[in-house]
Amino acid sequence: MIVAAGKFKSHCLRYIDEINETHEELIITKRGIPTAKLVPVSQKPAELFGMMKGTAEITGDIISPVAEAWDAAHE
Repeated sequence: MIVAAGKFKSHCLRYIDEINETHEELIITKRGIPTAKLVPVSQKPAELFGMMKGTAEITGDIISPVAEAWDAAHE
């Protein structure tokens, strides 16, 4: 749903109740440009396993050995 900022301002509590019931997001525009988003709070707690999925990026070769020689016994 999309609503202008002025209309949102005058009916804020009604929109909050509606978002809570429908679980849909509301886009708030200012002069026709989207500026904010009102989303319902998730009632389901985040799962611990897989929480960080998609947050890391491999940027090189992680399989081939490195060119630098090292000895773990001398650390």
